[in-house]
Amino acid sequence: MFNKLVPEGKNLYEHDDEGLDDMPAHVKSVLSGAFLTIPITNGKLGLGTWQGVWLMEYRAGNHNREVTVTIQGVKSKNDK
Repeated sequence: MFNKLVPEGKNLYEHDDEGLDDMPAHVKSVLSGAFLTIPITNGKLGLGTWQGVWLMEYRAGNHNREVTVTIQGVKSKNDK
């Protein structure tokens, strides 16, 4: 879907210094979001039945990525 919405190709974008997939990757990242907030209940991710967490890479080449996880809050007296 993203490839149809944001195609790669020569002369489609002004910014292509790092390859034809560079600018489309930026646009796809903006559309999909760069951060996520998930509630944690009783020590488990509070996701619905059909929900999941997906990490997506929009660049074709090999790139090293880092994932930062920040957990905020207080442990409630009901947490086990």
